[in-house]
Amino acid sequence: MDVYYGAYNRSFTTGHSAGQLRIFSVGYVDHRTTVLKTDNRATAARAADHSKIEIATVGADYAHVFHTAAAGAFDFLGWGAIQTGSWGTLTQRAGAFVGELGWQPPTNVLKPWVSAGYSYGSGDGNPNDSTHGTFFQVLTTPRLYARFPFYNMMNNEDFYGTLDLHPASKLTLRSEVHALRLASASDLWYLGGGAFQRGTFGYMGRPSNGSRSLANVWDISADYQFTRSLSATLYYGHAWGKSVVKRIYPEDPSGQLVYLETNFHF
Repeated sequence: MDVYYGAYNRSFTTGHSAGQLRIFSVGYVDHRTTVLKTDNRATAARAADHSKIEIATVGADYAHVFHTAAAGAFDFLGWGAIQTGSWGTLTQRAGAFVGELGWQPPTNVLKPWVSAGYSYGSGDGNPNDSTHGTFFQVLTTPRLYARFPFYNMMNNEDFYGTLDLHPASKLTLRSEVHALRLASASDLWYLGGGAFQRGTFGYMGRPSNGSRSLANVWDISADYQFTRSLSATLYYGHAWGKSVVKRIYPEDPSGQLVYLETNFHF
């Protein structure tokens, strides 16, 4: 596996606002020809595909924050990427984008930060043509933006909101809500974070059964910074499965995740 990355960054500052632009490109080559690719083609078609994956991702993002004396700070983020290349014997044509707005009220009580956004990763609309339209997440872990990681940016739409609170200097509370659905009912529900060993592809897919509605998620976490090098996170998340999940797990479509995590920084 080969991964190439390059970026151009530029910052902008005015009297009461600041922004940053990034233009980036990622090259990904998976030389493995005997590992079954995860996509929405029939098993026989995937088994007959022994060509490697070569994908170029080109994109840009821009973040900006505006500071006001009376209303606090307002921020926005825009991120987008397109993909081209080859997915085995198929032509890769996919894209993704994210838009987010945030507000930090002018108060020192809990120092709240609220935000709302929309994330889209394209799905494939026809498993029988010569184009692979599913956005490929390369090797990025989904945990950064899917803290209950039963989904990622592949064939996914995510309407979300977040709330951050700081009740103490070393304590941060964060809660998120997500309304998830598939971008295309003709594609799969994808899970995973990329290749991690030679013999497995790194992503798995479950059938949509012609549905798009995936799940609603609510979670909450507490992060505590004990020292400069030691921190801990306690997390709880609850997912209410919708039509895609219910057709696979009809008796119990909901799920919960609890974890305690410690981090040492060197």
